[in-house]
Amino acid sequence: MLHLYNTLTRKKEKFVSLQKGIVKIYSCGPTVYDYAHIGNFRAYVFEDLLRRYLKYKGYQVFQVMNITDVDDKTIAGAKKEKIELNSFTQRYIKAFFKDLEKLNIEQAEVYPQATKHIPEMVNLIKILLKEGFAYEKDGSIYFKISRFKDYGKLSQMPISNTERREQADEYDKENPSDFALWKKAKADEPFWQTDIGKGRPGWHIECSAMSMKYLGESFDIHTGGEDNIFPHHENEIAQSEAATGKKFVRYWLHCKFLLVNNEKMAKSKGNFFTLRDLLVKGYNPSAIRFLLLSTHYRSALNFTEQGIKQAEQALKRLQDFYLNINNYKKKGSISFTRRIEETKIGFEKAMDDDLNISQALAGLFNLVKDANIAISKEEICGGDLKEIKNLIEKINTVLGILEFAQLEEIDKNIKELIEQRGLARERKDFKLADEIRKGLKQKGIILEDTKDGGRWKKIS
Repeated sequence: MLHLYNTLTRKKEKFVSLQKGIVKIYSCGPTVYDYAHIGNFRAYVFEDLLRRYLKYKGYQVFQVMNITDVDDKTIAGAKKEKIELNSFTQRYIKAFFKDLEKLNIEQAEVYPQATKHIPEMVNLIKILLKEGFAYEKDGSIYFKISRFKDYGKLSQMPISNTERREQADEYDKENPSDFALWKKAKADEPFWQTDIGKGRPGWHIECSAMSMKYLGESFDIHTGGEDNIFPHHENEIAQSEAATGKKFVRYWLHCKFLLVNNEKMAKSKGNFFTLRDLLVKGYNPSAIRFLLLSTHYRSALNFTEQGIKQAEQALKRLQDFYLNINNYKKKGSISFTRRIEETKIGFEKAMDDDLNISQALAGLFNLVKDANIAISKEEICGGDLKEIKNLIEKINTVLGILEFAQLEEIDKNIKELIEQRGLARERKDFKLADEIRKGLKQKGIILEDTKDGGRWKKIS
């Protein structure tokens, strides 16, 4: 049974979805004023791991991830380049989806953009005004947190402390801790003409309006980085539950910050990386994904280039093992059936424990290690290796780090070359046979001649 750590209750809880067999998830997505950085992708990879494991468990997943395409940063970026807001944000929206593809992150079912959901936000604000949870002042509209008695329940911060924590803004309001739902129009900013006046939405309101449109007034899981807990997610709860009178989200999941070389990432420190920066350096995107997911989401991840290299080596071990077992045909005496089943059960037990990925991976690599030893001694039978291969493929539906089509294509090409070499040897064309052997070695493949024919393995 899957258990997840709920930030709202500060404990692990048995996961039970509102609708049997269906899980509805809302994930805080990018603010599209620049290319997403690896700290952002730590959250997106964690959310992808969660999504994939829920599907592994048999759930139908419906995920929504917002795209913030109007806020102070996007407006400032468009102004600086002297172009329309939409033209500015579209560049980074397209880049975001390309980056998701590079990291093999499954697409959510819906990616609503804030600028395309202004009517939904206006309707929600009108309800809050009617119910007395919001007020208008000098053309802007604010949420009155003193009217919402449960404010602070997610961050566990009393209202008296929120004034110093809430980001200051230039708009006038009754209480410094109140937050903006609607910001009055400025001459040099984009604005919308609506029933509540000319202006643009505040940041928090978009997530409540868009999540409830696509997932309903109450849904299963809301995810994000721990920096979203306050004020963003706290404010989402307040405005949503004030409007509906219902529990907004049942399980809140937050991942820890990502550090780079044990420091907070910052351009001024020279340790700020986008995915594109790392790909230009020649790093494998699958290894970057592997590094980002290999530390438990509630533990801090220290991201280093050495860490990527280690992830590449671990990934290579798994890839090489998957390739090499295809040519093993021996009928050994040691059965791995029980070990295979134990590994599967261990993987699921670890992942059921709040996505304990480190323990899950350890069990998989221990199986690979033991199988490699048995292969070298010709003690394992080919049938068991096929079952291990099937298990790796099944687990990879969760991990998303191996691309089997590419691996099988490599395998096919190697086998064709081995067959060509065998034919050359039959014709006594030893020169061509040696050239093929040398060519394979340059590709990292060692060819061995045995009484059962040619056998290959990848160089570790």
